[in-house]
Amino acid sequence: MHTHKNVDSIAPLALWGGLECTVNRVRDQYFHQLDRNGHAGRDDDIERFASLGISAIRYPILWERTAPDGLANADWSWADARLHALKGAGIAPIAGLVHHGSGPRHTSLTDPGFATGLAEYAGAVAGRYPWITHYTPVNEPLTTARFSGLYGLWYPHGRDDRTFIEALLNQSRAVVLAMRAIRVVNPDAKLVQTDDLGKTYSTGAMAKVATFYNERRWLGWDLLCGMVGPDHALWTYLLGTGIDPAELLWFRDNPCPPDIIGVNYYVTSERWLDHRIGRYPPQFTGVADGVPFADIETARSLATPTPGIAPLLEEIWDRYRLPLVVTEAHIDALREDQLRWLLEIWQASRQVRANGVDVRAVTVWALLGSFDWNSLVTRCSSHYEPGPFDVRSPLPRPTALAGMMQELAAGKTLSHPVLHGQGWWRRPGRFLCPPVASPAALTSIAVSGQGQGQKQKQGQGRPVPKPILIVGANGTLGRAFARVCEQRNLAHHRLSRADMDIADPVSVEQALQRFGPWAIVNASGYVRVDAAENDVDRCFRENAHGPAVLAAACARHGVHLTTFSSDLVFDGRQNNPYVETDAVAPINIYGKSKAEGERTVLDCNPGALVVRTSSFFGPWDHFNFVFQALGALETGAPFAAANDITVSPTYVPDLVHTCLDLIIDRESGVWHLTNGHPVTWLEFANKAADQAGIDCSRLESQSAAACNYVAARPQYSALHSKRALLLPTLDDALGRFLAARAERPVDAASRLRGNDGA
Repeated sequence: MHTHKNVDSIAPLALWGGLECTVNRVRDQYFHQLDRNGHAGRDDDIERFASLGISAIRYPILWERTAPDGLANADWSWADARLHALKGAGIAPIAGLVHHGSGPRHTSLTDPGFATGLAEYAGAVAGRYPWITHYTPVNEPLTTARFSGLYGLWYPHGRDDRTFIEALLNQSRAVVLAMRAIRVVNPDAKLVQTDDLGKTYSTGAMAKVATFYNERRWLGWDLLCGMVGPDHALWTYLLGTGIDPAELLWFRDNPCPPDIIGVNYYVTSERWLDHRIGRYPPQFTGVADGVPFADIETARSLATPTPGIAPLLEEIWDRYRLPLVVTEAHIDALREDQLRWLLEIWQASRQVRANGVDVRAVTVWALLGSFDWNSLVTRCSSHYEPGPFDVRSPLPRPTALAGMMQELAAGKTLSHPVLHGQGWWRRPGRFLCPPVASPAALTSIAVSGQGQGQKQKQGQGRPVPKPILIVGANGTLGRAFARVCEQRNLAHHRLSRADMDIADPVSVEQALQRFGPWAIVNASGYVRVDAAENDVDRCFRENAHGPAVLAAACARHGVHLTTFSSDLVFDGRQNNPYVETDAVAPINIYGKSKAEGERTVLDCNPGALVVRTSSFFGPWDHFNFVFQALGALETGAPFAAANDITVSPTYVPDLVHTCLDLIIDRESGVWHLTNGHPVTWLEFANKAADQAGIDCSRLESQSAAACNYVAARPQYSALHSKRALLLPTLDDALGRFLAARAERPVDAASRLRGNDGA
């Protein structure tokens, strides 16, 4: 039992930052995160990082990038400039020399020259920057060895225990020799040794495998601490790989214990092993010791969630009694869950500090986000996970995570309303299989309240979260926002016109007083483009006057407002997509009402978010263009579409998710949000039918004139964005739309029974 004390009274929990900088090799292809996130070519990012209030940063001075052709040809200019900027900003660098890499092209993780080569480079780094005090010569050596030597994902693509152990020993030896070379220059240099810390749970039938995994997770740190010898739990396994015992015992004779153990923790770090493979999706199944089994995240399978990182920090402290830092806190999730994940790890770190565990800092990982980690960086598919900054804008755009970091660094009370909700890893809808009764040991940990005491109870002293108000309860967009808010555990209320008439200041004020929202989504409005030509007053009331009233009220109360506009604010005379700064010139009443609404909203409330979008389609509204086109063509009926009107279609789920992220980020001004591919209505119908495998021979081409529109339509109204391209491609969206359209309704009970492939 630890002695309980308030560690914060000694030194507050520090906030660090981290920069995703992986250089991994797949066959002969290198994946450079610094190129993809743009930091390699931007010299002003250090100012952005400093604005977050961090005291230290895990920063790359990578061997592969600085000296790929040997030290004689090293180019230090990039590191010189950025390290000088960090020093000027008062941010201490934790220098990373190899980050999931295998070194320059001439070496590899199984090359005997890897360790001495890295040591030589490390000495040169220390000599050039003698003021740097903290180093991570090799990031996550155990994890990298698994990916490169056991799973075959990265170079040299080994798939056996021998290659795995060789890669681990080589990296660990490189750490020892690198620190030895660094300390020749700076005897007080500190080793910050990172690796993934997780835990494996299992059914009884898989207990032996789970026990092995749980011993293996310590192996990298054990080697550096000189703990691996004949009495080590894995000694027999290690000798069974054919490794010379002298190579293992070398570490006992040359210990290099970390000055700080760096704990990297992800939602995938805790695993469940189950021999009943029929319960699980096939992608989670494999074979161990000749036994088929499933290996899946605990968050996706166990009925009782694990308590999270806190008990794991206790475990590592009990094993090594060395100072700890959470060196990567990150989740690939929607914005509110990114905030909730960071909060959970921050609170857990504070809790274990109070229990006597020496946790020094929490590192917010991937300050500029990361690319393609959903495939473990084995392909370039442009899957991007934003961080405190989103690099999809011309300049990195601060997200809500940046604001949260500033509050943490300043010791302020966290203010974002979405923090009151639980993250997806604790919500009922998280399962990818029928929920599994949790192991007794895990249940006892959760019930005893270790870690954070994650058993949150409604109505017992917890404040009622402020909601998002969704105006336009019965419209396509309003219903979609309510559906997605429910999925994302965002407190919300749908309001009909009877609940709040946005054009009536008294009605608006009453609703704001009643519900106390932090944000309002105005999904209401007059949408009948042709009817508007003869219903001018009502159209302007709903699309211009009402939003202005709402905007003024939101400005008075400090409530964030999002409202929607249209591609029809443009006249269609140009032949390339319109961007946010193009001048509006509507040619019909509906477009004029939307343009007036944009102007008045931003005049009344410059902090409002005005989203221009176009040509909705989605799985929850069977009256949209794509549903109608495919429905007709499937039955062999003709379907006519205009061949001379170009638009940029928008998949409603993508629009709503992106809007909610921007709302949580408290973005403002005009944004263009579509799935970005200009098509005529005819091309759109043909593309959808082609992807669906539907015969489109009955698809008929016609001109806009033949459509008998009452209101004039711009011939070209496709939208593009100068601010950021946040929605997936149209092809990607159509694929997901068609998959959703093909799904049969399944009742909840059937899903729980596993009868329909949950």
